[in-house]
Amino acid sequence: MGIVFKQTASNTLITYLGFGIGAINTLFLYTRFLTEEYFGLVGVILSTSTILMPILAFGVPNTMVKYYSSFRNTEDTEGFLTLMLLLPLLFIIPISAIAYFTYDVVGSLLSNKNAIVKDYVWHIVLIGLAMAYFEVFYAWAKVQMKSVFGNFMKEVFVRLGVTVLLIILYLDFITVTTFLKALVALYLLRTIIMKLYAYSLKRPRLHFKFPKNTSTILKYSFLIIIGGSTAVVLLEIDRFMINQFIKIENVAYYSVAIFIATVISVPARAMHQITYPLTAQILNEKDMHALKQLYQKSSLTLFLMSGLIFTLIVLNLNDLYALLPETYSGGLIVVVLIGLAKVFDALLGNNNSILYNSDHYRWVLLMGVFLALLTIGLNLWLIPVYGLNGAALATFLAIGIYNMAKFFYVRSKFGIQPLTLATFKVVCLLLLVGILFYIVPFTFHPVLNILLKSTALVIIYFWVLLRFNISDDVHRMLLKFLKR
Repeated sequence: MGIVFKQTASNTLITYLGFGIGAINTLFLYTRFLTEEYFGLVGVILSTSTILMPILAFGVPNTMVKYYSSFRNTEDTEGFLTLMLLLPLLFIIPISAIAYFTYDVVGSLLSNKNAIVKDYVWHIVLIGLAMAYFEVFYAWAKVQMKSVFGNFMKEVFVRLGVTVLLIILYLDFITVTTFLKALVALYLLRTIIMKLYAYSLKRPRLHFKFPKNTSTILKYSFLIIIGGSTAVVLLEIDRFMINQFIKIENVAYYSVAIFIATVISVPARAMHQITYPLTAQILNEKDMHALKQLYQKSSLTLFLMSGLIFTLIVLNLNDLYALLPETYSGGLIVVVLIGLAKVFDALLGNNNSILYNSDHYRWVLLMGVFLALLTIGLNLWLIPVYGLNGAALATFLAIGIYNMAKFFYVRSKFGIQPLTLATFKVVCLLLLVGILFYIVPFTFHPVLNILLKSTALVIIYFWVLLRFNISDDVHRMLLKFLKR
């Protein structure tokens, strides 16, 4: 676990830096420098691009991680990497052509409820393309066990660029239309930089003699398109469908609530950058003891962190919303529901890595398709009735069912599960500190309330972890930190 924790620590710091910048953008700059309508438009553009991304990527990022370590000679490796570079073009070229020849039709479909979306089809396509090839080059770096720079580009670069653009917009140096064009350029630039870095780690040599198992690789890639699309649908379809049923301003309100809840997943996002290729390597080596150990340790570590963040968010939610414009205050229930879903995700540790890198990925994909359809159906039913809360409830139910299915499937097929006695101890600790700080009143300015409550809770939480050694890995990290 040494390489995991070393890169996870770096990735966590970078990811939190990105989320800190994102918090400034989402909670303060977007809400004050853009109208609610245009903030909602940005949310629709990015969500739709994210939904399009796994299709354009053709499953290559997952495929590269799964198969790269299985090749033993240079010729097969070079042929495999050449194939990975070319595969996305099979979808990018025809989808771009469709967008070009049916621009008005696609625009009309996207702007059924909100006419403002119609003129931004190419923004969606170009950002989706940039996201797709960024993930390809990021996977290229991850298989070399180098994830930190890619994580910086993914979590920090665009958010920092958006901060600059929003400030320039506020100073009237650019218009909103120019801001949206610059946003597209920012994503394209990120992809180019990631490509240069990936090639500096391993320069490609075009080799058109593909590996003998190319048909298996293609089948896996095609199926992963379904899997990747399913995962994205579960996370992004709500904002896309809000645009189809209610005013686009609601996308802005929902985006703020989703961002707050998504902070919970930062440790998982950081750890998965390295556990994903490591899990693939363990599975290729058929080391079941190492797999069980990684599964349980990743689950406990992520639950410790995500549970703490969820507790901090819930306890500070009223104070946080007091700092935002009043129109954004309707997202409290959204934060709680999506937050619980994120904690459940963290509790499963590297479950996704095990399933997608094993021979059982087909079952996951089929289950994912069913749940994606369920999510769409729940959104169709709940958004018109309950608005933003309906979208959050649909996502919560779908993710909960999906995670339960994956939990029982891994236990059935691999004979392992992530929960231990330490998991129960963490649940008790979170309930204890949560109830304690809910009872204790904080009646100062919202910012001071957040600082005092969070600082006191974190100190008590980590003192208990250190005193009772609930997690060996976290205990060692805390001791190392205190010695420094």
